[in-house]
Amino acid sequence: MREACPRLVGSCEPKGEAYLGELRLPRMSLARTILGLSRPLRPTRSFCRAQFMERKAQEPPSPPAMENGTGSCEERPPATPVATVTEGAAKIVFPSANEVFYNPVQEFNRDLTCAVITEFARIHLGAKGIQIKVPGEKDLEKKAVDSSDQEEETAGKNENLASGDQPRTAAVSEICEEGLRVLEGLAASGLRSIRFALEVPGLQSVVANDASARAVELMHRNVELNGVAHLVHPNQADARMLMYQHQKASERFDVIDLDPYGSPAPFLDAAVQAVSEGGLLCVTCTDMAVLAGNSGETCYSKYGAMALKSRACHEMALRIVLHSLDLHANCYQRYIVPLLSISADFYVRVFVRVFTGQAKVKSSASKQALVFQCVGCGAFYLQRLGKASADSGGRIKFSAACGPPVAPECEHCGQRYQLGGPMWAEPIHDLDFVGQVLEAVTTNPGRFHTSMRIQGVLSVVTEELPDVPLYYTLDQLSSTIHCNTPRLLQLRSALLHAGFRVSLSHACKNAVKTDAPPVALWDIMRCWEKECPVKRERLSESSPAFRILTVEPRLKANFNIREDANPSSRQRGLKRFQANPEANWGPRPRARPGGKAASEDLAERRRLLQNKRKEPAEDPAQRAARLKTFPCKRFKEGTCQLGDQCCYSHCPAAPVASGDIPVTDCPGTTTKISPGPKAADGGVPGPGVD
Repeated sequence: MREACPRLVGSCEPKGEAYLGELRLPRMSLARTILGLSRPLRPTRSFCRAQFMERKAQEPPSPPAMENGTGSCEERPPATPVATVTEGAAKIVFPSANEVFYNPVQEFNRDLTCAVITEFARIHLGAKGIQIKVPGEKDLEKKAVDSSDQEEETAGKNENLASGDQPRTAAVSEICEEGLRVLEGLAASGLRSIRFALEVPGLQSVVANDASARAVELMHRNVELNGVAHLVHPNQADARMLMYQHQKASERFDVIDLDPYGSPAPFLDAAVQAVSEGGLLCVTCTDMAVLAGNSGETCYSKYGAMALKSRACHEMALRIVLHSLDLHANCYQRYIVPLLSISADFYVRVFVRVFTGQAKVKSSASKQALVFQCVGCGAFYLQRLGKASADSGGRIKFSAACGPPVAPECEHCGQRYQLGGPMWAEPIHDLDFVGQVLEAVTTNPGRFHTSMRIQGVLSVVTEELPDVPLYYTLDQLSSTIHCNTPRLLQLRSALLHAGFRVSLSHACKNAVKTDAPPVALWDIMRCWEKECPVKRERLSESSPAFRILTVEPRLKANFNIREDANPSSRQRGLKRFQANPEANWGPRPRARPGGKAASEDLAERRRLLQNKRKEPAEDPAQRAARLKTFPCKRFKEGTCQLGDQCCYSHCPAAPVASGDIPVTDCPGTTTKISPGPKAADGGVPGPGVD
């Protein structure tokens, strides 16, 4: 104001008056006059500020301005070094510093997701008469349809053939107008979304969303690098708000992929509302410490279930996640149908379809169960939350289940039970769908880098008993009774000879999944202990091993190897369980703005935590002085041959309870001083020497 109108303000006089032009005004009237004159100038200042901001917006922003939304008058910092990664058909760049999350170990996760979505697209588009064209597949006429839509599709196919129409096809990197609408809620670098566009046919659009401005900027760069801008649309928003904005049936996504850092619990409520009818929901959980029972109260706060620390914790983690998904869906009259549930490396991954139906939602309670697990022998029993029964008219009636299935103490070892759950008690896989994915990967092994592992894991999944929740492990059974561990084929053969079913589990290498009750299982282990006896005198009478082995087995076990005891996946030598893929593999640190490189952060953390739980090395002199404070037991028994060279003390500080006379010297011999025969007069007897 002073530069624009220098004559507005006059000099102030000591008498409290001021000049404004030719007017003499009091000092208080001066401020009011300036305020009144400045009001007409406000539109001019706003116009000048708008012009300045417009010129500023036309200039290329510096990297800090792009990330934080603020400008800077300083020189631009040097560009952040980036690394280039090629995975599948995609090629991406991401900063070497840990600013955008990327974990190469989860390539198996991304490969499996592409394979599952491809088969889901085959089902989804097959009902509309559209065939998908997968790169590398020779049989383009292959078609997998849902059994419920098979009759409609056959009628539509015959109608199309009668009219002379050619079957429509959908290929990768092409927009299919009736194809899948995919959302990746937490896309980070955009690798997964780009791979969907380049490897999965039949897509209409892919929304790659992330809340980080740096990640969205990187996604734009990677999308342009791979030439998929017509399919992949980067978006910056909170994943929950984005999904809540797509609750209408016409705006829902056909596929939603959630792979957060840690727990997906905050996103599940929005996800079950934003997925279309019969759509596919893919969820990854990397908070395995919570799901595996280390923090049961934290698991309850996130997933609504209490996790137990047991040998079957990985399968229980899968079932807890499925329970949480179904519980969120039931709030909106929806329910889930699991297609595939995998426990791999340091995470669990579930693929479910979401449907709407009030009648089906009523049966959800009968699909959940509590788990009673013995703290001594590890035997477990399931208690369903609800019961579904048919009445005389054929209608399904739902009611509360009756229980509990156990007594207050375990019938095998006498210990108490822990209560866990609720968890999903129904099958966690759709074996028909898993077979389709397995067949597609087997006939086209060059499509994925981890095809061999996918074949091995899915082969074990197809061999699992679908109606048997949880499992025991071989080492758990043998360590409970302190006996030698039998071979896996011997235990499986004994169960098969006894008339029970048995299978492996993809979640654990030495798992024993069987429908045999715990009483039959312990009878088999008692029979095995008779062949490899345990020293009973070393067992405590209150230990589970002693109580289990004192009971005679009522079942005569046969450990001769049967041919069907060895599963097909084991005979073929498939890669069923993952070995360590690389050094320092596992969960990576959370991405942070301006973070260090992952290798640097890991090295620094290792340096800080090294020897954290180890005591510092003790000085030899201090150790010798400390040991000299303990009396020598062999010296008291008279059997110590070391004399002064003994590291323990030969000078007891007080008389012992047995009546031995304390000595003042440490003799170098094995002499033991003991009381002689008692004197007749009741006096102190003389010492005797042995």
